[in-house]
Amino acid sequence: MARRSSGVVDAGTPGYPPGGFPPADPWDQPDDKGRRGKARGGSGGGRGDRGGWGGSGGRWWIYAGRVILWAFIIVVLVNGVRAPFERFTAKPSAPSAPSAQKPAFPQEEASSYALSFADVYLNYDPATAADRQRQLAQFIAPGVDAQLGWNSSGKSVLRSAHVSSVEAQDANRAIVTLLVQANGKIFQLAVPVYAKDGALAISGRPATLPAPPRAALPAANQDRDSALEAELQEPLTGFFKAYASGDTASLQRYSDPPVTGLGNVLTFGALKEVDAPQGDANARTVNATVIWQVPPGQPKTTGGSLEQTYQLTMVKKDGNWYVTDIRGSTLPAAS
Repeated sequence: MARRSSGVVDAGTPGYPPGGFPPADPWDQPDDKGRRGKARGGSGGGRGDRGGWGGSGGRWWIYAGRVILWAFIIVVLVNGVRAPFERFTAKPSAPSAPSAQKPAFPQEEASSYALSFADVYLNYDPATAADRQRQLAQFIAPGVDAQLGWNSSGKSVLRSAHVSSVEAQDANRAIVTLLVQANGKIFQLAVPVYAKDGALAISGRPATLPAPPRAALPAANQDRDSALEAELQEPLTGFFKAYASGDTASLQRYSDPPVTGLGNVLTFGALKEVDAPQGDANARTVNATVIWQVPPGQPKTTGGSLEQTYQLTMVKKDGNWYVTDIRGSTLPAAS
């Protein structure tokens, strides 16, 4: 009998359906010609020659991945719906009670109080001892020495007093230190102040302390532009004359934008010195020392002269120097 074509089997063969074709294997992959792989039992036949998964194990990974993906999507959806629901249904939290803050020592009030006290304490004279005692009674606490240690002899005159520092020990006690000038001397006065429920009192005897030490000044600028200092003599002389009088028209010639003058509070005497450090050719910050004449004021005053130093910011436009800003100077004063 002639051999049938490959893949065709007699219809009577057991295990095969009518028509003579074997059932398609769902795991078989088409070859490059779109046909099934070699029939079972052919030469070299086997699932390893089909180019697909080597059995049903590969399909298991696909199912597992789908399960994981769907589980992730379900978790995201559930959390996305639950979060806003919980925010709307949650009970508002009770506001936290503010932390109790300890009252601080009233530094400003104590400073003013100590200044007023010092005006009485450092002014004494036997002729006015009773009046001093009466005024001190407004400051010192009950039971404290009425004259606060003064032996009712000698004289003292306070010229000025300013608050130097306040050192609070707690909410009720502090030392207010004043920088004072009295009897031709400068020193510090430490005043103990007690504060309670808005009330103040000098709680004890003050203490005299030395004045702050004087600082040593840095060396003078040695890198000076002598050519510019000579060039600025004429424009700065004209500027300070206009600055003293407050003449607006003259100030416009020497300053840009025009600065505000003194209005004859002082009268120009002379430009004593210009100190110009090296720098830009068209912009410079210089220092100028001016001799001012102080006009007579109140009766029995004769005026006099004062030397003062200014810091000037200057720019050069169209060959001319202009003052753009004037202020106090930190330049050390030469003797």
